[in-house]
Amino acid sequence: MLLSLPFLKDQLSVILRNKFAQGHDTSGYLHRLESLPTSYDAYFTFAQSLAAMPLRHDWPYYEPDTIEEIWKECDPARPLGMLSAVNLEESSRRVETAFLSSVCGSMLGKPLEVNPNLYEMREAFSKVGEWPLRAYISDEMLRALGRRHWSWFETARDRIQFVAADDDINYTLMGMLALEQFGTAFTQLDVRNLWLNHLPISTTWGPERVMLLRSGLSYLELDKSPIPLEEIQRWGDVLTPDSELCGAAIRADAYGYACPGNPALAAELAWRDASFTHRRTGVYATMFLAAAIAAAQVLDDRIAVIDTALQFIPQRSRFYESASTCRDIVIKAGDWLEAYDAIHTRYGEFQHCGIHQEIGTLINTFLFAENVGDGICKQVAQGNDTDSFGASVGSLLGAWFGPDGFDRDRWTSPFQDTIRTGLAYFYEQSLSQLAARLGRLPRIVSEKSHKIVPSELYNQENKA
Repeated sequence: MLLSLPFLKDQLSVILRNKFAQGHDTSGYLHRLESLPTSYDAYFTFAQSLAAMPLRHDWPYYEPDTIEEIWKECDPARPLGMLSAVNLEESSRRVETAFLSSVCGSMLGKPLEVNPNLYEMREAFSKVGEWPLRAYISDEMLRALGRRHWSWFETARDRIQFVAADDDINYTLMGMLALEQFGTAFTQLDVRNLWLNHLPISTTWGPERVMLLRSGLSYLELDKSPIPLEEIQRWGDVLTPDSELCGAAIRADAYGYACPGNPALAAELAWRDASFTHRRTGVYATMFLAAAIAAAQVLDDRIAVIDTALQFIPQRSRFYESASTCRDIVIKAGDWLEAYDAIHTRYGEFQHCGIHQEIGTLINTFLFAENVGDGICKQVAQGNDTDSFGASVGSLLGAWFGPDGFDRDRWTSPFQDTIRTGLAYFYEQSLSQLAARLGRLPRIVSEKSHKIVPSELYNQENKA
C-alpha cells in the first residue's frame, strides 16, 4: 500500500485541526476517528465526510473557494481591467528585475530556513558584527545562530557558485511554462500535466506532494479514460492536510509578472493555480501576491499597491482581516523594527509557512524598503520561512523599484550567471537568459491571450 494506516490516521487528525481553525464544528469527530475500524475503507469514508462538516454557529468569517463566490466577496469597487496603459519594453525590464530580485531573496534566506525570528537573528548576528543584514549569510553567522538549513553548503556566502535549486524558484518557472504553453487559458488539468512532466516529488511538500502523488496515480488511467477536470478540482477537498499554508503563495509570482497593471487577471490566474492544491487562506494569499506584483509595475504609491491587492481578497475572510490589520500597523509604525514587534506580538503563533505573520512582514518590508537589496535583507531578517518570503518580496520590490532600484551586479555576480533548478526536462542554465525569458511574459499574455478577460468581467458582460 502507498500509505500506512497509522500515517493515514495521523493525517486525518491534522485535517481535523485544520477544520477547527477554519471555523468548522469538529465536536465528536476526533472520538469518531479513534473509534473507526482500522481499515482503508473506513478512513477514506471518514475523510469524505469531513468535506461536508458544518461551520460553528458563532464563526464570524465567510471564506469561499470557488472563483465566482470569491469575486462576490471582494471589494465591489475593485478595478476589473487595466490600472493604466503599459509599455511592454519597460514591463519586460521590470519583470527581469523582479525575477532576479526574487532569486536573490530566495538564496539570501535559504541557509536560514530553520524558522528563526528576528530577535534570535539580531542577537546572534550582532555578536559577529553582521547586524543589520547587508549581504548573503556567512558560515560564521550560521555558527552564531546555532542552526542552519541543509542547503548551507551551497548557499552560504563564501560557498555560492550558482543559484541553488529551490522550490520557490521551481514554481515561478512552472507558472512561466503554463503561460508560455497555454496562455491565460490554462486549466488545472494543464497544471497537473506540467507537474507530472517537470516536478520531482522530492521537491514538493504538503498539499503539493499530495496532489503530485494523486496526479501520478490518475495518470495510470489515461489509456482508459481521461480524468475529468471537475474531479481534479475536487481533489483538494479530501485528504489534503495543511491546505492553508504558503505552498500556493510561492506560486504567485509568474502571474503577477505576466499581467502588468492588470491585478484582476493576475489574481484570477493565481486562483486557478493555487486552488489545485490549496483552500481559503492559502488561495487568498496567492491572489493577493499576484495582484500586488501586477499593480506594483504601474503604481507609484506603495500603500496603493497593497490596498489594490486587498481589493481582490474576500472582505470577510481571516486573511483580509490579518493583512489589513498588518497594513495599518506598518503605516502607523515609526520604522520596520517597531512594525515587526507589533506584527510578531499579534501573529507570532503563525510561524514557518503560516502566512498571516509572513504576509504582515512582507507588507512591512515593502513599505519600508529603501531599495531591493535593503528590502530582501529586511524580509529575511524577520524570519519564519526566510527563503519563500525573501523570494516573494523580491518579486514585489523588483516590480516596484525596477532596474534602477536593484544593484544587479552586487547581488547576482556570486551566481556566475548559472542557475540549477529542481525541474525535470528543463535545460536553461543561464540566469540572465532565464530572466529575459520571464521578461517576455507580459508580451506573451498581451499577444496570445488578448481576448481573455477575468471571469468576473466576462460574467458581468454576459449578464448585461
